[in-house]
Amino acid sequence: MKITKVSINNYRSIRKIENLEIKAFNIFVGQNNHGKTNLFEAIEWFFNANSSSDDEHYNRDPSNQVSVEIFFDGIEESDINKLKTDANKTKLKNLLGNSGSFSVKKTSSDHKRVYIVDGENKGNPQGLDTAINEFLPKLEYINTKIRLDDVSKYKDKNPIGVMLSGVLSAIIENSQDYIDFKKQFAKLFDNEDSEVRKELNKLGAKVEIYLQKQFPDGTRVKFGVNPPHFNELLKSFDTTVYDGIETKAEDKGDGMQRAIMLSIIQAFADYRKEQLGGGSFLFLIDEAELHLHPSAQRALKRALVDISKTDQVLVNTHSSVLVVDNNENQKIFKVEKNNRITDINEVGDVDKVDVIFDLLGGSPSDLLLPRNFLIVEGRSEFEFINSVIKRFYAETHRGLKIIYAGGDIDEQEPTLLAVHKLFSPLAGSDNPIYKKTAVVLIDKPNKNQKIKYDLFKQGYPYLFQKNQVFELTTESLEEYYPPAYRKSKNDIPNDRKVSYAKDVASKVTQLEFENEMKIIFDAIQTCNSKAFPLT
Repeated sequence: MKITKVSINNYRSIRKIENLEIKAFNIFVGQNNHGKTNLFEAIEWFFNANSSSDDEHYNRDPSNQVSVEIFFDGIEESDINKLKTDANKTKLKNLLGNSGSFSVKKTSSDHKRVYIVDGENKGNPQGLDTAINEFLPKLEYINTKIRLDDVSKYKDKNPIGVMLSGVLSAIIENSQDYIDFKKQFAKLFDNEDSEVRKELNKLGAKVEIYLQKQFPDGTRVKFGVNPPHFNELLKSFDTTVYDGIETKAEDKGDGMQRAIMLSIIQAFADYRKEQLGGGSFLFLIDEAELHLHPSAQRALKRALVDISKTDQVLVNTHSSVLVVDNNENQKIFKVEKNNRITDINEVGDVDKVDVIFDLLGGSPSDLLLPRNFLIVEGRSEFEFINSVIKRFYAETHRGLKIIYAGGDIDEQEPTLLAVHKLFSPLAGSDNPIYKKTAVVLIDKPNKNQKIKYDLFKQGYPYLFQKNQVFELTTESLEEYYPPAYRKSKNDIPNDRKVSYAKDVASKVTQLEFENEMKIIFDAIQTCNSKAFPLT
């Protein structure tokens, strides 16, 4: 089951949005104070609100009735069978009949839900809310005010607590030690005849006597010592960061806290996928890029896209990093406010370029585009070539950007695939700015890589025809160094190759480089000659 559409009326700056169609992963972009957060808060209002403040009504006028309707589709028998009780399963089946979809509408007039199936208003039958609460996706809203401590605390009722309890149940519910411990816990604290319970009662009675002396006017004061709740034994998580000194995560900067917080959510979502009978989740993440470096933003998007394979994700952002990459399950929406009214429209491929341009600053001077790109396979080549250019060609080769596709690994096949993924948005997209300029430097393909190499050649024949691909005569950079530094590819451990590349780049002479590493030298020269002019 998935949410397919959302309709909102009179919530803050949102006057009327009808049938906003969403997918598994949804990105909302727009200027500050245009209503992105209002959209998320309207959805939260739908799930949680029992009342509405004047501020939540459009134009702060309570006569403007707030309403939010969410449409659910793709309901299968297996979704209903995940419900815990037969009674709830029966209620859902009676509501839906033979339909695989329904909508739920909530208004500020009474903050009660009504259920609509195939256009027919079914009202709110008694007892149905309990079944629907279990059936609907659990909402996890990460707004900009939430900190790590708010997410990492274990609470029975929040979605993180629900996920964790499900994980714990799956892990330990069949453990005999756990079963015995739970029985002993109940015996100690819930049994009025246990010695522990008697002592707690005595303590409560003594406190009550002292309290009563402070209220001699006849006021009756009762004080009881409640037993601990079994479900609260796991109260919180302890996260520390070691970067030379072990520090609690709560004491680190906002960027680290935000990254850990989102990682907790991602990890719990992964656990949920593995749970038999686990329900679905709806993640709303306000300013998902907040405090995160662009590389961390890209990693976050990959993780959220992965989560969206089973759960739905909505993010709002000011980051071009979260917008630029396409995904078949992704939709992008632009949020704009005109005359104090928020409107939300889907962004198509044609308009996406303008959206990204705006996110990058809206001015060509903000883009800082390189004159050209040289794509290399690994981090070693990246560090080596960058250092060589800075040492020997700093003035003449300004504006060249070296980017690497993969890591220094023995298996070359994934690396060439990564080269393709890097080259595609630069030169193979709908706006191929660098199609005729970008240069690719690769190691000599080994036998395992031959198939991918041939596919790459077939996909980009013009690269080879226009001499934009340079291929080493060896299967690794280490084998291509000048004789004084040359190594076999197995002489240096993978975790030492990058530092060795930096070392060689700092020692090799310009003459050695140009004469004995001619293919790399030619690749750099070609990249510079094909580059856009210096300004």
